[in-house]
Amino acid sequence: MGILSRREFGKAVAVSTAAALAGVALPKFALGQGKVVSREFPKGFLWGCATAAYQVEGGAKDDGRGPSLWDTFSHTPGKTHDGETGDVADDSYHRYKEDVQLLKAMGVQTYRMSLSWSRIFPEGKGQANAKGLDYYHRVVDELLANGITPYVTLFHWDTPAALEGGWQSRETPKAFGEYAAYVGKHLGDKVHHFMTTNELVCFTDLGYREGQFAPGLKLANGPANQVRHNGILAHGLGVQALRANTPSGTEVGLAENAIVFVPVIETEEHIKAAQKATRLGNAPFLTTILEGKYPAEYLAHEGADAPKVEDGDLKAIGSPLDFVGLNIYTPTYVRADDGPMGFVVEPAPTSYPHMASPWLTIGPECIYWGVRNVSELWKPKEIFITENGCSSDDVPNAAGQIEDTDRVMYLRNHLTHLHRAAEEGYPVKGYFLWSLMDNFEWADGYSKRFGVHYVDFKTQKRTPKLSAKWYTQVIAKNSVE
Repeated sequence: MGILSRREFGKAVAVSTAAALAGVALPKFALGQGKVVSREFPKGFLWGCATAAYQVEGGAKDDGRGPSLWDTFSHTPGKTHDGETGDVADDSYHRYKEDVQLLKAMGVQTYRMSLSWSRIFPEGKGQANAKGLDYYHRVVDELLANGITPYVTLFHWDTPAALEGGWQSRETPKAFGEYAAYVGKHLGDKVHHFMTTNELVCFTDLGYREGQFAPGLKLANGPANQVRHNGILAHGLGVQALRANTPSGTEVGLAENAIVFVPVIETEEHIKAAQKATRLGNAPFLTTILEGKYPAEYLAHEGADAPKVEDGDLKAIGSPLDFVGLNIYTPTYVRADDGPMGFVVEPAPTSYPHMASPWLTIGPECIYWGVRNVSELWKPKEIFITENGCSSDDVPNAAGQIEDTDRVMYLRNHLTHLHRAAEEGYPVKGYFLWSLMDNFEWADGYSKRFGVHYVDFKTQKRTPKLSAKWYTQVIAKNSVE
């Protein structure tokens, strides 16, 4: 292992420890100089945290908020862990000022938050709820007063339950466009960065194809593909509505969890395979949005089940974006292949390490390849990492501290690879850590913790974890070490 063998090193540590306990001074072993490598991010790089309305707000029936599909789903027996719901969550609806102070203490410049569509439009459309809008005015004002720039996501899965047919209906994207226009008109003087939708596959496929998320349906392939189309159409109509109803200079994008394909070996053939996989693997969502058309390979593969497209749909869907937000957690490895696709996806071995969530395999290079593949394929103006983080089995120690060294490991490694992307000139402009605090983790309820602040859900006490202290240092230095 270098200067000393493993056995010699172990013996040296044992002798040194025994001597220290006995008060005996021994010479230090020169195992290295301990030089710190500082990876500084570009000047002006933006650091932030992210949350979502249904996961943190609570106040489910306060001030005229209407129910969402997630309210209905979480109250249906057997759909979430232990039947847990977002009725109270982190009670951020009443504690938002306290939460803004958590952000300020870490020194973040930005905060990614979402709006509850049914808090503003209890029926999903029609008459707006003034008290719902007023709440978001208060939150935005509090952020701005503390020097924090809001990045607002219009939709993070909490579809108003009153919208008949949900995402099976073409009327829902139309209603979303009207909602986006209203928000733009009434918050656009304060909020200058908007995202339309968050993670299209989660509210389309997981909600209407797999049945894991609200509303818990398992549609056949054709109807499920139409749900996908309605999702990206909503995004496009939202972009158009925001452009028409916000001041010049307002930036509009989306937050998408594109599948991140990583070359098994960093050689030219496998790198090209990863890019092919990125384009085709994300065909129904990000690829169509950024190219303004469905890839021919996707349409051929779906055949009669391909989505039905009406005039004007693709023009809206392909509306130019100011930035692309990428939610990146875990890799999918691919290798080059002589077959018609040009690539083969490698299944993860059963021994693969993961975080507390079984799906969250550890492969930090994914954040580099996510940025690189999207940049080289579609050349967006700017890229933000709109989510990155991990679940951990966080348990307070005897002193009430949460020493989440595994989360620090995960974040440090990801940021090291993100630094590589920035250093190589890819247009990554900022990073939103998921999440500010433990919250309602959808079907997993409160069983999985993603926050850098520990939340005691009985008392709502927030406690900074080791990861929050580490992230504070990263922000202050604008570098990862």
